[in-house]
Amino acid sequence: MKLPFTLFWFYLLNLLITPVFAGADLSTYTAPANMKNLHITELGSSDSASEFVIFIRNEVKPHFHKDHTELIYVLEGEGLFYLDETKQIIKPGDFIRINKGLTHSVKVTSKVPLKVLSIQTPKFIGKDRYFVDLNNE
Repeated sequence: MKLPFTLFWFYLLNLLITPVFAGADLSTYTAPANMKNLHITELGSSDSASEFVIFIRNEVKPHFHKDHTELIYVLEGEGLFYLDETKQIIKPGDFIRINKGLTHSVKVTSKVPLKVLSIQTPKFIGKDRYFVDLNNE
């Protein structure tokens, strides 16, 4: 049976969000009171993917990943999300797929930090992040 595209992603996200280890209830993850701009917690990792809960107080500067696709699901807060030449308001329940090589950034517009589930594929070890100065392009 062939699933419609949106149903496929809903099914995939449910598989990824379903608790399979202790502490996978994402509502229990909170931003530290003394958080400056970013707080990242790794949920798990395998050769094929890495999962993180990320809190953003102000912004994530423009950057891209040469070797990774990033999937983002917004859990809390709101922001203005930039993906190459497009921008959109993001809020809880929004899903974003960022293919490798696409420049992306976000500016938080809510009083509470933006909280997202970020899934990087393949496994992300922190080195595939290249910042872009959009003023000099």
